[in-house]
Amino acid sequence: MSKPPTHQHLKRAVRILRQGGLIAYPTEAVYGLGCDPLNPTAVYRLLALKQRKPTKGLILIAANFKQLKPFLLPLKKKFKKQISKTWPGPVTWLLPARPECPTWLTGNHYTLAVRVTAHPGCRELCQMLHSPLISTSANFSQKRPTSRKLVIMKQFGQDIDYILPGETGTLAKPTEIRTQQGKLIRTG
Repeated sequence: MSKPPTHQHLKRAVRILRQGGLIAYPTEAVYGLGCDPLNPTAVYRLLALKQRKPTKGLILIAANFKQLKPFLLPLKKKFKKQISKTWPGPVTWLLPARPECPTWLTGNHYTLAVRVTAHPGCRELCQMLHSPLISTSANFSQKRPTSRKLVIMKQFGQDIDYILPGETGTLAKPTEIRTQQGKLIRTG
């Protein structure tokens, strides 16, 4: 796993996120695009930039499960134990969202995609932000994601407010996504 970005870089990213900005940042496998999940203007800007339909829903990453709890219905103890075996780590789970969870996060679903990340830069970013972060691959919809900063700069240019320095993790593909029943939706 790569070294996390410097404290100064993280502080700058947090400031930009709190001001409603969009950032690109390295994750476990590829660069992600992110923003404050509770800022609808930022979220819709991100969706428009990616050319992604709002009905699809988004992924939230967090430093720990406590950051995700306000968005989710309480989990059964047995299932929470099953999830905790995969976190922190590269497994995203589709979990029942609270009714008040914004539709710009869930899309047309009653679930929310969430992950407690193992990437040190992402973990530190979420800790400093005191919040989960939207995490969607830094690419246009239907295009391949990338692990290269130069590709991000070329594709998005001035449309994103900051690219957090650092390295992606060692995964060859984006993280896997599983349902609460354990069904694999996307392989890692």
